[in-house]
Amino acid sequence: MVPIGIVLFFLLLSSFFTVKQQTAAIVENFGRFSSIRNSGLQFKIPVVQRIAGRINLKIQQLDVLVETKTKDDVFVRLKISVQFQVIKEKVYDAFYKLENPHDQITSYVFDVVRAEVPKMKLDDVFERKDDIAIAVKQELNDAMINYGYDIIKTLVTDIDPDVQVKAAMNRINAAEREKVAAEYEAEAERIKIVAKARAEAESKRLQGQGIADQRREIARGLEESVDVLNNVGINSQEASALIVVTQHYDTLQSIGEETNTNLILLPNSPQAGSNMLNDMIASFVASNQIGEQMRKENEAKGIGKTTRRKRTPPPPRAAEGDDLKY
Repeated sequence: MVPIGIVLFFLLLSSFFTVKQQTAAIVENFGRFSSIRNSGLQFKIPVVQRIAGRINLKIQQLDVLVETKTKDDVFVRLKISVQFQVIKEKVYDAFYKLENPHDQITSYVFDVVRAEVPKMKLDDVFERKDDIAIAVKQELNDAMINYGYDIIKTLVTDIDPDVQVKAAMNRINAAEREKVAAEYEAEAERIKIVAKARAEAESKRLQGQGIADQRREIARGLEESVDVLNNVGINSQEASALIVVTQHYDTLQSIGEETNTNLILLPNSPQAGSNMLNDMIASFVASNQIGEQMRKENEAKGIGKTTRRKRTPPPPRAAEGDDLKY
């Protein structure tokens, strides 16, 4: 009786089994499908019934690495991640219709990828990877729904061209960036040159305006000096000579104050400045006389009424510029 009791105990013990959460157990009677048991404590008839298998109802992921060729004859490897799940209402089909669902899914992924990628160039593969993923998902859904599998999502997680192709692409990208950098550097240099030229032009304009103002004030001062000398009985020529001599000595004084000057003053006597002023006045007078004589001769010959030339303004009494330096 004891052996029989032990056998009955183990048979009773084997009648109970548990099913984990998100798992389905397939129970068969002598090899024939009997029922599908869900999570929890379950009972089966000893010897008559057995657990044929268990189906995982969680979302699973399968990574498939596919090597193919693009339209521009570049070999590339794509990593396709397929997320799938067994439909709870179709556990029977998922268990009995497919021997190895992973192999089935892998075959469909290979078929779709090698049909889509050869239609694209390498750059398009990177840009349209979502289109590839959508095409794989649609094809898998149409095929695997009949076997009780639902394709949740497909992702193209990696695109890996040949090593030499990647090196060439990196060189092209680097050259393009260097080209853009050179264009920006050239534009910056051009802006600097234009700004410098504008600054120099403005500086020259202001410098010329300053010199003109300086000479205007010098001429005004000379005019006032001549008027003052005329008021005390000194004529214009004597006043001009006096101003020239005064500026001559002022120039010598300013030269003497500079210890490192390379200026050479030629000639350096006051009479030379006065003689130069007299020569300038004489040349202006002679030029005016010659012009007047030529006009009279032309009128006598009847050449026509000529427009009277604008009389040349008298020469400066001393100088209309800076201090006279010889």
